[in-house]
Amino acid sequence: MGLSASAHGLTIGTLPTGPLGSITDVPGIHVGHTTLSDGDIRSGVTAIVPTQLDERRHTLPAAVAVGNGHGKLVGSTQVDELGTLETAILLTSTLSVHRVADALLTHELTRPGREQVVTLNPLVGETNDAYLSDIRTRPVRERHVLDALASARPGPVDEGCVGAGTGTCALGFKGGIGTASRVAREGARGWTVGALVQSNFGGTLRIEGVRMPTAELLEGIAPSPAETSGVADAEDPAAAAQATEDQYRQGNSCMIVVATDAPVDARQLGRVARRAIVAMDRVGADFAHGSGDYAITFSTSTEAPAMPDPELNPVFAATMEAVEEALVSSLVHAVTTTGYRGHTAYALPLDRVLERLSASGRLPRA
Repeated sequence: MGLSASAHGLTIGTLPTGPLGSITDVPGIHVGHTTLSDGDIRSGVTAIVPTQLDERRHTLPAAVAVGNGHGKLVGSTQVDELGTLETAILLTSTLSVHRVADALLTHELTRPGREQVVTLNPLVGETNDAYLSDIRTRPVRERHVLDALASARPGPVDEGCVGAGTGTCALGFKGGIGTASRVAREGARGWTVGALVQSNFGGTLRIEGVRMPTAELLEGIAPSPAETSGVADAEDPAAAAQATEDQYRQGNSCMIVVATDAPVDARQLGRVARRAIVAMDRVGADFAHGSGDYAITFSTSTEAPAMPDPELNPVFAATMEAVEEALVSSLVHAVTTTGYRGHTAYALPLDRVLERLSASGRLPRA
């Protein structure tokens, strides 16, 4: 498990973080992974488990926001209709999503208190890991899902090339799983907002407003199209740089999960979810045609009634900062990965990122 993005010198926003800087700072939230990394396979499962869902409490208020619907999010329409979450949330690879949903049903139907259940809504999201993994083999099996659920724990969360982030790419670099948290305050009251992301989308990375073009950050690390094709690029260096940028824009889609203990209802969680999608813009997402971008939000609070809408501003701010940091953290913790057909996704070179931030006045100079 890695340090938070802020521990690596990347400070995102101004709000205080939770003690772990992860979605598990929200009490009762557990996370588990199954990682599949062998030969042509770079895939897996990530489970976000609200332990509040037990034999006494069968639903939590929840919402889904769609930035772009080019995805296969199983179970979203019932969340929209009823405003409730009934199961753990699982993330995986695009062509494995239905197997994962079936395995999640198997798990849930055997839990205490569900012996007579005849309808249940599993919630499973995905992104496409075909660049680094032989996706058509659909490598995820029931045992991998059950292992991810069984391994779910509180405490620090493994990030980067783990679970559902094993084969993902984002913003021209190796993507993965990222997490972060923020404390939202309204007067004397405080709530925790935690985010976990599966990053796999295109664009040009920005951190604290500073552009991090892939071609420039990976110069001398990753081969350019000119090097791999044997064609000289000296006559048109600008075109060569753009070609390199395009080469490493592999990846599409993003899953965002936001948990909070703030007393908010399903309608308000929909407002929170839309802010979570907005946070993708802060890191440079291009929101391309093929990018299925979704945010799932839920609350574990038992307070009633819900907080007044004018008091939501701290929750909105905490959500956007937590998601922004989680997205950056997914890159910070990923490592260079070679997978299917020899395709390689290169890790974000943190030293070069810090140099750019320092040169732009975003970090104190050494």
